[in-house]
Amino acid sequence: MFTRKLALAAMALGVLGFGQSAQAQGSLNLYCSVQNEWCQAIVTNFQRDTGIRVNMTQRGSGESLAAIRAEAQNPRADVWFGGTGDPHLAAGEENLTQAYESPNNVQLQPWALTQWRQSQQRAIGVYAGAIGFGINTELLARKNIAPPACWADLLDARFKGEIQMANPNSSGTAYVVIATLVQIMGEEPAFDYLRRLHPNVNAYTRSGTAPIKAVARGETGVSLSFVHDAVTERNAGFPVAYATPCEGTGYEIGSMSIIRGARNLPQARRFYDWALTAPAQQLGFDAGGQLQTPSNRAAPLPPNAPDLSKIRLIDYDFAKFGQAAERRRLIARWDRDIGALPR
Repeated sequence: MFTRKLALAAMALGVLGFGQSAQAQGSLNLYCSVQNEWCQAIVTNFQRDTGIRVNMTQRGSGESLAAIRAEAQNPRADVWFGGTGDPHLAAGEENLTQAYESPNNVQLQPWALTQWRQSQQRAIGVYAGAIGFGINTELLARKNIAPPACWADLLDARFKGEIQMANPNSSGTAYVVIATLVQIMGEEPAFDYLRRLHPNVNAYTRSGTAPIKAVARGETGVSLSFVHDAVTERNAGFPVAYATPCEGTGYEIGSMSIIRGARNLPQARRFYDWALTAPAQQLGFDAGGQLQTPSNRAAPLPPNAPDLSKIRLIDYDFAKFGQAAERRRLIARWDRDIGALPR
């Protein structure tokens, strides 16, 4: 009982905001861009394993990148964990993060190390997941709507007002969707597709996980989401299924970076090493049923997790679409051509 109370107290201290001093030895400032349950488990277990106090802020990957840019002259975070890889690559290109080679790199999948090399050792893969469609099976059956199997299906009139996706200004998930469509179709056809999709979208949400949660609650029939999030909702008892587009789909390499100018660099490197271990990479599933594919080869694929080897994945160009200028350009075009359209 005493140990449990101590762990809870440590977690409560760890999730306090950055208002408290982070100068004391043995502390770490963490920006966390995975689900909150996973972030909380990271804080609790890292503090327990190392005795290092963690100050954690949870936010989406787009918001984290914006914060890191704004704080470039006076960094408030030491490590950025999770979120889609494209903004991590952009941060590395903008010299907002710093190179590091962990001794645990030898334990990682090739795609995780590809991310590390492409970023000049500034971002490393910690998990992967594919984009697809989240589907509320009961809601679509009640409305006599056949579920989508292809990108083209989403343009059908039967899905008018039935789809949710996130806003790419705040969501890395949404940016991966846009970059995926551009790579499959070409840029002009992709933005024409998004314009035609717009009448079928009932909301562009702030976070990438909000659409699949709306599907689970029966508030919308279809979401554009990472398919592992759909399985998480199904495992929680909701009438949720998923499909991956017949034309092919993109995927994320969820990444981790050390912030340039980190005030607590030894602790940041210790966290980085720890987060690449197999036990640490199981925390997402253990804490909240998250089903991304871990980058550590010794970490088992979680039960019921989507098998990326069985999904038609495109040859996603992380080097191009992770560039800061390309990301800004595509998001600005989305704002102009899609986000400004009347609802």
